Amino acid sequence: MAVRQAAVHLIGKPGLRIGAEEITESSGGTVEHVYAATGQTTAPVVLAGPSEIDLAVTTARAAFPKWRDTPVNERRDILLRFADLIVEHATELSDLQTLEIGVPVQLSRQMPAIAADWVRYYAGWADKSGGDVISTWPIRSLNYTLDEPYGVIAGIIPWNGSLMSMAQLLGPALATGNTIVVKPSELAPFVATRMAELAVQSGLPTGAVVVVPGAAAAGQALAGHPGVGKVHFTGGAVTARSVLSSAAEHLTPVALELGGKSPHLVFEDADIRFAARVAMSGVIALSGQGCANGTRLLVHKSVRDQVLDILVSRLRKTKLGDPADEATVMGPVVSHNACQRILGVIDRGRQSGNLVSGGNRSGGDLSAGFFIEPTVFADVDPAAELAQEEIFGPVLSVITFADEDEGVALANDTRYGLGAYVHTNDLRRAHRVSRAVEAGAVWVNGAPGLMPSVPFGGVKQSGSGRIGGLAGLREFLRPKNVWIPV
Repeated sequence: MAVRQAAVHLIGKPGLRIGAEEITESSGGTVEHVYAATGQTTAPVVLAGPSEIDLAVTTARAAFPKWRDTPVNERRDILLRFADLIVEHATELSDLQTLEIGVPVQLSRQMPAIAADWVRYYAGWADKSGGDVISTWPIRSLNYTLDEPYGVIAGIIPWNGSLMSMAQLLGPALATGNTIVVKPSELAPFVATRMAELAVQSGLPTGAVVVVPGAAAAGQALAGHPGVGKVHFTGGAVTARSVLSSAAEHLTPVALELGGKSPHLVFEDADIRFAARVAMSGVIALSGQGCANGTRLLVHKSVRDQVLDILVSRLRKTKLGDPADEATVMGPVVSHNACQRILGVIDRGRQSGNLVSGGNRSGGDLSAGFFIEPTVFADVDPAAELAQEEIFGPVLSVITFADEDEGVALANDTRYGLGAYVHTNDLRRAHRVSRAVEAGAVWVNGAPGLMPSVPFGGVKQSGSGRIGGLAGLREFLRPKNVWIPV
């Protein structure tokens, strides 16, 4: 069955809205958005350039005092209304997410409710964060801290799931009294723009949330703007270095949530069928385009054949196709360039592992889109590109180990440290391995997704910032100490 055309009627008129100003011609020019499932253009996207970035930051700075001084109970209620609006517009937002990058509706339909939960969670913190009273010596005094917002947050978000990225960023940034300028990727500008409109509709001051789609130059201009109080960047390590360089000009603090090469450690005592099913998610979830996806399957040698047989059998039955079809499990990768890059990795990977499933671009009715079969390589060289580099596509590398120590060593043998998945029915082993693996998050016998109440972020070259929980709130606050002698 042929892939349906993109739902272009959901896209608003081209242009940037910065505060009350509509901009249809910008210093950043325009680019045509392409629907990944068909390869066809959908609409022109007006991109921010340096002039628009400057206007956006100026606008957000002007809105900051009003939002900062809004009583915290009112701030809480506005964010709760924002969460309600996300739910009310759930179908529109999920369809926009599908249009942006080809997320199957089976998955995109779940995203608005989860995004609303993130906003609600942080709305609950708006009237609870404040500061501490501290005992001091040797002088009798009243000493306390004030938790203060940074001012304007520069949020640079990735294209792979902008609905979730916006909720994870806007929730804590706004709850703590900051205003924010968000730069989504030029590949995925529509959801972020609509989320900003809903945020203003909920009662936020005009200019408190500004969305300026743009290319790399816009991100550099935003990170290096002197009016920005802090930068929050989610993306790859190469771009992160550029962001850090731009922010360094004004010594602007930066929080980084970067990529990963997350391992699935499957021990001999694990529930093999369940472990294989969870490991599938590393390939098919967002077509492998997720920073925390488990893309290395490290399996004890005694259960290697069982796990591989179950995994490959399930993947071959995976419904790859039209994102608008409710039965579709896996959609396309984001763009032609991404498709060609991933196919290049697969081609080179034949030299360092045994291709046991997939490996091709889809043909037939899917040939015009950017579809790649779910791909599995077995017996991969741990030092090879397949095992070391973040591919950001539907490719899984399978490596065997002989004992716990070797398994942990293989898990840690990358420059990344974002997530890790552990499969075992030995509770003591679960605790040992969770401590030993170098990762910001460890999931034992499951894959719960990113929950708003717990911190998520990486170590090593997977970044330093955190989203979720109290740690995620603290990313958007800085303490001020007040000392008064008595």
